[in-house]
Amino acid sequence: MSQQTLLAPPLKTNVLGMGVSRTNYQECTDFIIQCAKLKQCCTVAATNVHSITTGYLEPKGHGYVLRHFTLVTPDGQPIRWALNLLGKPGDEKLPDRVRGPQLMLDVCQRAATENISVFLYGSTEKVLADLQISLKQRFPQLKIAGAISPPFRPLSPEEDAAYMEQIHNSGARIILVSLGCPRQEAWAFEHRHVLPYPLLCVGAAFDFYAGNVPEAPEWMQKVGLEWFYRLYKEPRRLWKRYVLLNPLYLFLLSLQLLHLLPVDKYKE
Repeated sequence: MSQQTLLAPPLKTNVLGMGVSRTNYQECTDFIIQCAKLKQCCTVAATNVHSITTGYLEPKGHGYVLRHFTLVTPDGQPIRWALNLLGKPGDEKLPDRVRGPQLMLDVCQRAATENISVFLYGSTEKVLADLQISLKQRFPQLKIAGAISPPFRPLSPEEDAAYMEQIHNSGARIILVSLGCPRQEAWAFEHRHVLPYPLLCVGAAFDFYAGNVPEAPEWMQKVGLEWFYRLYKEPRRLWKRYVLLNPLYLFLLSLQLLHLLPVDKYKE
């Protein structure tokens, strides 16, 4: 298979200055698996209201990073709704979002079927241990090449180099990253030229599937209330994210729909 056969990434729509991919689970999974087979890097971020709004507020920080990601999937229902409202005439409406935890499972299932090994980067050692048990129960043929729980602080150059060597030597072809937003996106962006593999930022997926944090009921997810459930479960950690950024997102999106928000100035 030659590099020229690589699938083109899905088209994007501008949401608060961030290009969000008009895509679905199947398309994303196919793209990630093909990049893995070609040993070619692609950066993937599952984005919600918090991520998009932070990107708008930090155009030279998180916003700059997001605008350079290969795939930026509509993780939250409000992001999917925005894509449908802002799409060009003729654009197909998205019937579903592309949620990071579910995308991780889809990718792991395909990786198990096609004998592609994955690497886990992020979270705590206990979560990683429980997650590996959970994934092997779901996908007995899945090859987990290794796992790293980095310290929650900036790494020294020597530590970072040692981690990169460990990942390279593991034989992994897909790196699953769970460091929390915006740290995980910054890590993937920083290492995109060092690791020639798909770098998939999956948010709270490690905690969910390790059984460390409960997921919102499906009905709450479908109507866009997953944020409320997570706020109820972790109010001290998440109150600023949801109480402050959710209303701001709705306000900014309204301005964009009315053509009163200068989102084009955030383009390179």
